[in-house]
Amino acid sequence: MKAVMKTNAGYDQMELVEIQTPEVKEDLVKIKVAYTGICGTDIHTFTGEYRNSKTPVILGHEFSGIVVEVGEDVHKVKVGDRVTSETTYTTCGQCEYCLEKDYNLCSNRKGIGTQVNGSMAEYVVSREESVHVLADNISYEAAALTEPLACCVHAGMEKTLINSEDTVLVFGPGPIGLLQCQVAKAQGAFVILAGITKDQPRLELAKSMGVDIVVDILKEDLTEIVMTKTNGYGVDKVFECSGAVPALNQGLPLVKKKGTFVQVGIFAQKLNPLDQEAVVQREIIYIGTRSQKPSSWHTALNLLERNKIDTDKMITKVVPLEKWREGFEAVMAGNEIKVMIQS
Repeated sequence: MKAVMKTNAGYDQMELVEIQTPEVKEDLVKIKVAYTGICGTDIHTFTGEYRNSKTPVILGHEFSGIVVEVGEDVHKVKVGDRVTSETTYTTCGQCEYCLEKDYNLCSNRKGIGTQVNGSMAEYVVSREESVHVLADNISYEAAALTEPLACCVHAGMEKTLINSEDTVLVFGPGPIGLLQCQVAKAQGAFVILAGITKDQPRLELAKSMGVDIVVDILKEDLTEIVMTKTNGYGVDKVFECSGAVPALNQGLPLVKKKGTFVQVGIFAQKLNPLDQEAVVQREIIYIGTRSQKPSSWHTALNLLERNKIDTDKMITKVVPLEKWREGFEAVMAGNEIKVMIQS
């Protein structure tokens, strides 16, 4: 089969290869891939900045497809099922995190598209526990966005709870930020999305998807807008989805006292300056959120089934597997919202 493989560490080191089609046994499920989303992690792997990937490895962890073969221990998933899959391939199964199904925190977890072969290929293999059968009204394209949506569900509905009375501020109108806004809107919150001038098309898209206020922080006074809306108190919750240190420190003083700040975006550096005074003096709850877990997927798929998430507007470019590099270049150019590879 054809597959997009990261062959060695470092910048690029990726190529379309021809390898043997994977086989299944025991609890494994073989999926004919329909679509794979290109994630920021894939880009960081391309540039050599993301070192968690084990090479050689086929990239891709946001995907959908149809089951074509199952192992002898598979009982719930069957050939012909339209599916998506969690990224968890194996865990230790014994640590306290595994026992609580917090697979995202297992130190021995291996993920699809990073430690084991992923979905930028004609076929991908996953374990039955990670596979989810799609409702009839969820398209393959929408299903390929379940993984990033599950990350936003984990951040906004598990690590904290968004209420209908909340005013929520989201930094970063990338795919994660746009999904985070929609998760908040699905809970009835008032949502403000902050970006910069080059993000104008994305901010306009967010507005069309129901975001209440969009702000270009290079042209508008975000503090004034937030404080006017909240009678000087600040927002109930901030979701920092850009991974930009200036956004972090701009957002902390905008959280109301006793409010919640959720760090969704990943920073380029491990150590960064932090406005600790804002955290201490305002008694802010600062929360880290990592990836997603099984419960996140059930909720994400439920949101998709109930048409609470507008995925069609987010997918702005689709390329065939053979033109994967064109897809990567489009993401890196920053002119698209979400780019998909069609297998």
